[in-house]
Amino acid sequence: MGSLKFHFSQLGFLQNLPKPHTRRSSVVTCGLRGGPRKPLWRKSVISSEAIQVVQSLKLAKSSTSRLQQVFSGRLSRLLKADLLDTLAELHRQNELDLALQVFQFVRKEEWYKPDLLLYCDMIQLLGKNKLIEMAEELFSELKKEGLQPNTRAFAEMIGAYVQVGMIEKAMETYELMKASRCAPDRLTFIILIRNLEKAGKEELAAMVKKECAEYVDSPEKFLEEVEQHQKTNHSILRENFQFLDCKS
Repeated sequence: MGSLKFHFSQLGFLQNLPKPHTRRSSVVTCGLRGGPRKPLWRKSVISSEAIQVVQSLKLAKSSTSRLQQVFSGRLSRLLKADLLDTLAELHRQNELDLALQVFQFVRKEEWYKPDLLLYCDMIQLLGKNKLIEMAEELFSELKKEGLQPNTRAFAEMIGAYVQVGMIEKAMETYELMKASRCAPDRLTFIILIRNLEKAGKEELAAMVKKECAEYVDSPEKFLEEVEQHQKTNHSILRENFQFLDCKS
Protein backbone atom coordinates (compact mmCIF):
# COMPACT_ATOMS: atom_id res chain seq x y z
CA MET A 1 0.00 0.00 0.00
CA GLY A 2 2.93 2.33 -0.55
CA SER A 3 0.91 4.21 -3.21
CA LEU A 4 -1.10 6.12 -0.63
CA LYS A 5 -1.14 9.68 -1.96
CA PHE A 6 -2.59 11.68 0.91
CA HIS A 7 -2.21 12.43 4.57
CA PHE A 8 -4.97 13.22 7.01
CA SER A 9 -4.68 16.94 6.35
CA GLN A 10 -4.69 16.46 2.56
CA LEU A 11 -7.73 14.46 1.49
CA GLY A 12 -8.53 16.18 -1.79
CA PHE A 13 -12.18 16.09 -2.79
CA LEU A 14 -13.35 15.25 0.75
CA GLN A 15 -12.63 18.85 1.71
CA ASN A 16 -15.18 20.05 -0.85
CA LEU A 17 -18.03 17.68 -0.09
CA PRO A 18 -21.29 19.22 1.15
CA LYS A 19 -21.86 19.10 4.88
CA PRO A 20 -23.54 15.78 5.78
CA HIS A 21 -27.22 15.80 6.57
CA THR A 22 -28.17 15.81 10.24
CA ARG A 23 -29.81 12.52 11.26
CA ARG A 24 -32.43 12.27 13.94
CA SER A 25 -30.99 10.69 17.06
CA SER A 26 -34.27 8.85 17.62
CA VAL A 27 -33.65 6.86 14.45
CA VAL A 28 -29.97 6.07 14.87
CA THR A 29 -29.03 3.81 17.77
CA CYS A 30 -25.71 2.07 17.21
CA GLY A 31 -24.43 2.49 20.75
CA LEU A 32 -21.17 4.17 19.79
CA ARG A 33 -20.82 5.83 23.16
CA GLY A 34 -23.55 4.09 25.12
CA GLY A 35 -21.25 1.26 26.11
CA PRO A 36 -18.20 -0.73 25.08
CA ARG A 37 -17.87 -1.24 21.33
CA LYS A 38 -15.84 -4.04 19.80
CA PRO A 39 -13.00 -3.15 17.40
CA LEU A 40 -14.18 -2.79 13.82
CA TRP A 41 -12.57 -5.96 12.50
CA ARG A 42 -14.33 -8.17 15.05
CA LYS A 43 -17.83 -7.31 13.90
CA SER A 44 -19.33 -10.32 12.11
CA VAL A 45 -22.61 -9.00 10.63
CA ILE A 46 -23.02 -5.76 8.72
CA SER A 47 -25.98 -4.22 6.94
CA SER A 48 -26.81 -4.81 3.27
CA GLU A 49 -26.70 -1.03 2.73
CA ALA A 50 -23.11 -0.95 3.94
CA ILE A 51 -22.15 -3.88 1.68
CA GLN A 52 -23.64 -2.12 -1.36
CA VAL A 53 -21.77 1.11 -0.59
CA VAL A 54 -18.51 -0.80 -0.11
CA GLN A 55 -18.96 -2.37 -3.54
CA SER A 56 -19.67 1.05 -5.06
CA LEU A 57 -16.58 2.55 -3.43
CA LYS A 58 -14.34 -0.25 -4.70
CA LEU A 59 -15.70 0.06 -8.24
CA ALA A 60 -15.17 3.83 -8.19
CA LYS A 61 -11.78 4.04 -6.49
CA SER A 62 -9.81 4.29 -9.74
CA SER A 63 -11.66 7.50 -10.68
CA THR A 64 -11.65 10.58 -8.44
CA SER A 65 -14.83 11.95 -10.01
CA ARG A 66 -16.72 8.67 -9.62
CA LEU A 67 -15.48 8.29 -6.06
CA GLN A 68 -16.67 11.80 -5.25
CA GLN A 69 -20.12 10.89 -6.58
CA VAL A 70 -20.30 7.89 -4.23
CA PHE A 71 -19.21 9.98 -1.24
CA SER A 72 -21.63 12.84 -1.97
CA GLY A 73 -24.43 10.43 -2.89
CA ARG A 74 -24.84 6.95 -1.45
CA LEU A 75 -22.33 7.31 1.38
CA SER A 76 -23.71 10.63 2.60
CA ARG A 77 -27.21 9.13 2.88
CA LEU A 78 -26.17 6.28 5.17
CA LEU A 79 -27.35 6.21 8.75
CA LYS A 80 -24.76 6.31 11.50
CA ALA A 81 -24.67 2.55 12.11
CA ASP A 82 -24.48 1.78 8.38
CA LEU A 83 -21.65 4.26 7.89
CA LEU A 84 -19.66 2.61 10.67
CA ASP A 85 -20.48 -0.77 9.13
CA THR A 86 -19.02 0.49 5.84
CA LEU A 87 -15.82 1.50 7.58
CA ALA A 88 -15.70 -1.87 9.36
CA GLU A 89 -16.00 -3.80 6.11
CA LEU A 90 -13.32 -1.72 4.37
CA HIS A 91 -11.09 -2.43 7.35
CA ARG A 92 -11.81 -6.16 7.14
CA GLN A 93 -10.98 -6.21 3.43
CA ASN A 94 -7.81 -4.15 4.03
CA GLU A 95 -9.02 -1.46 1.62
CA LEU A 96 -6.65 1.01 3.23
CA ASP A 97 -7.06 4.06 0.98
CA LEU A 98 -10.84 3.84 1.05
CA ALA A 99 -10.93 3.16 4.79
CA LEU A 100 -8.87 6.28 5.48
CA GLN A 101 -11.16 8.42 3.37
CA VAL A 102 -14.32 7.04 4.97
CA PHE A 103 -12.73 7.53 8.41
CA GLN A 104 -12.19 11.20 7.61
CA PHE A 105 -15.76 11.40 6.30
CA VAL A 106 -17.05 9.95 9.59
CA ARG A 107 -15.14 12.59 11.54
CA LYS A 108 -17.01 15.32 9.66
CA GLU A 109 -20.46 13.98 10.55
CA GLU A 110 -22.76 16.02 12.81
CA TRP A 111 -23.04 13.19 15.34
CA TYR A 112 -19.34 12.42 15.53
CA LYS A 113 -17.49 12.78 18.80
CA PRO A 114 -13.83 11.81 19.29
CA ASP A 115 -13.78 8.04 19.71
CA LEU A 116 -10.65 6.31 21.01
CA LEU A 117 -11.67 2.86 19.77
CA LEU A 118 -12.13 4.22 16.27
CA TYR A 119 -8.64 5.69 16.37
CA CYS A 120 -7.19 2.41 17.65
CA ASP A 121 -8.85 0.52 14.79
CA MET A 122 -7.28 2.84 12.23
CA ILE A 123 -3.83 2.77 13.85
CA GLN A 124 -3.99 -1.03 13.74
CA LEU A 125 -4.83 -0.91 10.02
CA LEU A 126 -1.98 1.50 9.28
CA GLY A 127 0.45 -0.61 11.28
CA LYS A 128 -0.63 -3.74 9.42
CA ASN A 129 0.21 -1.96 6.17
CA LYS A 130 3.54 -0.67 7.56
CA LEU A 131 2.57 3.00 7.22
CA ILE A 132 4.34 3.99 10.39
CA GLU A 133 4.42 7.76 9.78
CA MET A 134 0.67 7.90 9.28
CA ALA A 135 0.13 5.74 12.36
CA GLU A 136 2.26 8.18 14.38
CA GLU A 137 0.32 11.10 12.92
CA LEU A 138 -2.98 9.56 13.93
CA PHE A 139 -1.66 8.73 17.41
CA SER A 140 -0.78 12.41 17.83
CA GLU A 141 -4.10 13.49 16.35
CA LEU A 142 -6.16 11.62 18.94
CA LYS A 143 -4.43 13.63 21.65
CA LYS A 144 -5.30 16.87 19.83
CA GLU A 145 -8.94 15.79 19.92
CA GLY A 146 -8.79 15.59 23.71
CA LEU A 147 -8.40 11.81 23.97
CA GLN A 148 -5.85 10.05 26.14
CA PRO A 149 -4.15 6.92 24.77
CA ASN A 150 -5.18 3.77 26.61
CA THR A 151 -3.50 0.36 26.80
CA ARG A 152 -4.81 -0.70 23.41
CA ALA A 153 -3.71 2.54 21.70
CA PHE A 154 -0.17 2.07 22.99
CA ALA A 155 -0.23 -1.64 22.07
CA GLU A 156 -1.29 -0.82 18.49
CA MET A 157 1.58 1.65 18.16
CA ILE A 158 4.03 -0.91 19.56
CA GLY A 159 2.68 -3.42 17.05
CA ALA A 160 3.09 -0.87 14.24
CA TYR A 161 6.71 -0.25 15.17
CA VAL A 162 7.67 -3.92 15.33
CA GLN A 163 6.02 -4.46 11.92
CA VAL A 164 8.78 -2.31 10.41
CA GLY A 165 11.58 -3.46 12.72
CA MET A 166 11.70 -0.27 14.80
CA ILE A 167 12.48 -2.04 18.06
CA GLU A 168 13.83 1.04 19.86
CA LYS A 169 10.66 3.01 19.12
CA ALA A 170 8.56 0.06 20.26
CA MET A 171 10.41 -0.02 23.57
CA GLU A 172 10.11 3.77 23.95
CA THR A 173 6.36 3.44 23.47
CA TYR A 174 6.26 0.62 26.00
CA GLU A 175 8.01 2.81 28.56
CA LEU A 176 5.67 5.70 27.73
CA MET A 177 2.72 3.38 28.25
CA LYS A 178 3.89 2.56 31.77
CA ALA A 179 4.74 6.18 32.54
CA SER A 180 1.20 7.12 31.46
CA ARG A 181 -0.18 4.66 34.03
CA CYS A 182 -1.56 2.35 31.36
CA ALA A 183 -0.94 -1.23 32.44
CA PRO A 184 0.51 -3.40 29.66
CA ASP A 185 -1.79 -6.30 28.85
CA ARG A 186 -1.15 -9.82 27.59
CA LEU A 187 -1.25 -8.70 23.95
CA THR A 188 1.40 -6.05 24.61
CA PHE A 189 3.72 -8.61 26.18
CA ILE A 190 3.13 -11.16 23.41
CA ILE A 191 3.99 -8.58 20.74
CA LEU A 192 7.13 -7.46 22.54
CA ILE A 193 8.48 -10.85 23.64
CA ARG A 194 8.03 -12.52 20.26
CA ASN A 195 9.54 -9.67 18.27
CA LEU A 196 12.39 -8.94 20.67
CA GLU A 197 13.46 -12.58 20.57
CA LYS A 198 13.04 -12.64 16.81
CA ALA A 199 15.32 -9.59 16.55
CA GLY A 200 17.92 -11.22 18.80
CA LYS A 201 17.34 -8.75 21.64
CA GLU A 202 17.58 -11.39 24.35
CA GLU A 203 18.35 -8.99 27.21
CA LEU A 204 15.38 -6.78 26.42
CA ALA A 205 13.15 -9.83 26.03
CA ALA A 206 14.29 -11.10 29.43
CA MET A 207 13.54 -7.73 31.00
CA VAL A 208 10.03 -7.66 29.51
CA LYS A 209 9.40 -11.24 30.66
CA LYS A 210 10.44 -10.27 34.19
CA GLU A 211 7.98 -7.38 34.17
CA CYS A 212 5.12 -9.72 33.26
CA ALA A 213 4.91 -10.68 36.93
CA GLU A 214 3.86 -7.13 37.76
CA TYR A 215 1.03 -6.90 35.23
CA VAL A 216 -0.15 -10.40 34.22
CA ASP A 217 -2.00 -12.98 36.31
CA SER A 218 -0.17 -16.32 36.51
CA PRO A 219 2.92 -14.98 34.68
CA GLU A 220 4.72 -18.35 34.64
CA LYS A 221 1.83 -20.03 32.87
CA PHE A 222 1.50 -17.09 30.49
CA LEU A 223 5.17 -17.22 29.50
CA GLU A 224 4.96 -20.98 28.99
CA GLU A 225 2.03 -20.45 26.62
CA VAL A 226 3.96 -17.80 24.68
CA GLU A 227 7.00 -20.10 24.38
CA GLN A 228 4.87 -23.07 23.36
CA HIS A 229 3.14 -21.01 20.68
CA GLN A 230 6.51 -19.95 19.28
CA LYS A 231 7.73 -23.55 19.18
CA THR A 232 4.54 -24.59 17.38
CA ASN A 233 5.03 -21.86 14.77
CA HIS A 234 8.68 -22.84 14.25
CA SER A 235 7.65 -26.48 13.85
CA ILE A 236 5.09 -25.57 11.20
CA LEU A 237 7.68 -23.50 9.33
CA ARG A 238 10.18 -26.38 9.38
CA GLU A 239 7.56 -28.80 8.05
CA ASN A 240 6.68 -26.37 5.25
CA PHE A 241 10.32 -25.98 4.25
CA GLN A 242 10.84 -29.75 4.32
CA PHE A 243 7.77 -30.19 2.12
CA LEU A 244 9.11 -27.63 -0.37
CA ASP A 245 12.53 -29.29 -0.37
CA CYS A 246 10.93 -32.65 -1.15
CA LYS A 247 8.96 -31.16 -4.04
CA SER A 248 12.07 -29.59 -5.52
